[in-house]
Amino acid sequence: MTRTGDPDVAELMAQLAASAAEIAALKAEKEALSRRVVKLEEELALARLHRFAPRSEKHVDRLFNEAEEAADENDPDHGDDVADLPDTGLPAVDSAAGKKRGRRPLPVDLPRERVEYDLPEAQKACPCCNGQMHRMGEAVTEQLHIEVKAKVLQNVRFKYACRHCDRTGINTPVVIAPMPPQPLPGSIATASTLAFALVHKYVDGTPLYRVAQTFKRAGVPISRGALAHWVIGSSEKHLPRIYDALRLRLRSQPLIHGDETTVQVLKEKNKEATSTSYMWAYRSSEDSNEPIVLLDYQPGRGQIHPQTFLGKYRGILMTDGYTAWRTFDGATHVGCMAHSRRRFVEALKTRKNGGGPPEQALRFFEQLYRIEKQARDKKPEAGETQSDCNRRFRQQHSLPVLNALKSWLDNIAPKVVPDTKLGDAVSYTLNQWDYLTRYISDGRMPIDNNILERDIRVFATGRKSWLFSDTADGAKASAVIYSLMLTCRACGVDPLTWLRHVLTELPQRENAADVGDLLPFNFSKKSEA
Repeated sequence: MTRTGDPDVAELMAQLAASAAEIAALKAEKEALSRRVVKLEEELALARLHRFAPRSEKHVDRLFNEAEEAADENDPDHGDDVADLPDTGLPAVDSAAGKKRGRRPLPVDLPRERVEYDLPEAQKACPCCNGQMHRMGEAVTEQLHIEVKAKVLQNVRFKYACRHCDRTGINTPVVIAPMPPQPLPGSIATASTLAFALVHKYVDGTPLYRVAQTFKRAGVPISRGALAHWVIGSSEKHLPRIYDALRLRLRSQPLIHGDETTVQVLKEKNKEATSTSYMWAYRSSEDSNEPIVLLDYQPGRGQIHPQTFLGKYRGILMTDGYTAWRTFDGATHVGCMAHSRRRFVEALKTRKNGGGPPEQALRFFEQLYRIEKQARDKKPEAGETQSDCNRRFRQQHSLPVLNALKSWLDNIAPKVVPDTKLGDAVSYTLNQWDYLTRYISDGRMPIDNNILERDIRVFATGRKSWLFSDTADGAKASAVIYSLMLTCRACGVDPLTWLRHVLTELPQRENAADVGDLLPFNFSKKSEA
């Protein structure tokens, strides 16, 4: 018999179901909050490291050592997920000898100027017998002497007239000796002065107002506006001819590195001053006979920009995992192993005691890079190219390590929390696996994109000084000049010497004239000859 007012079975079941649903929702919320806490703790740990710890990844080695002494046993990620590196018979390499201590001798190609010091005649008498001493030799020491000089070139153009016509004629012709075309007609700046300003800004990373201070200390007050006119004038009037020639050469390279970095432009059409624009970067391979590094300013990060720059490129394209690069249908795409490794470095930094899966992953990467170092130093066998030698060495040593890494990643992937640094590292590596491992199939392919990232670092260092570009034209000018300076660096050419030569030669050539001999890699060959 059911009492009046008591709930029936259906109501109790409904309440039970509602309670179960509420408990499940609370558990899900708790798990989400726990993951959120883990993520925030990781971000806090990384923020502290970025602020107080060394930026170099050498810091990771110390984390390795600490991990061996005190692994975090309570960490759910740390357990039996440890894999031994396969023994591929990789030869042991002796550690490189340290740098020799002591002062380096001054370069032999620097000009020498003798400054002689002699004894007064009164001191040339022997202190023992008071006889006259003779000179038996000399003691020579060398010092480095640097001086900055500014001088004014007076361009004197001689005039000629005819005395006969002057006496008898109505019209007296006057002929003036011509002057070679100047880089910036009407400007007081010579090619050497323009080169000096460009190198200070784009090689040394000095803002124009500080370059103006340098001129002032040399006794030549030049305004920042005049310097900006020199920079933009040079980049618009002459240097794009070199840039365009390099771009055509780059498109014919068998391998191109690609990446992008940010830049802020205050007065960009249809964009806020605080918005982000991009410098797209391109580079030929490290072993190319024509080293080329080019930057291309664009207001956005869409796929249209690399497609327009490279056209229908069909070679090997080394990039990170950004999808805009993968839209080149005819290209062979290779992924950057350093991007994957860097994610595990970030994951390791978030752990209190180091160790665990991030350390295990980094040991795989360490072995892969050790193999690459030996592959670069290995001499090809008879009838074998360096590319074939690299491929054979990688197939023997890198392939087993990659197979072991893939098995380890597949095993650990279901166990890691997705929304963490470790989860991101594992997910990225597995998603990009085909691209990351493609380098072992072709000896021409590099393992990573680090060579271009080192070039971009020069631009990033300068960006810390000047912070932003005022206009889009200024950003485009910077892209042209940075490209030429970075290409000079890749070719081992002194940018100041090269710019002096180019800014002297280009004004004397027709716009349609060939400039191949002025390209940095050809300039270096001509200088050596």
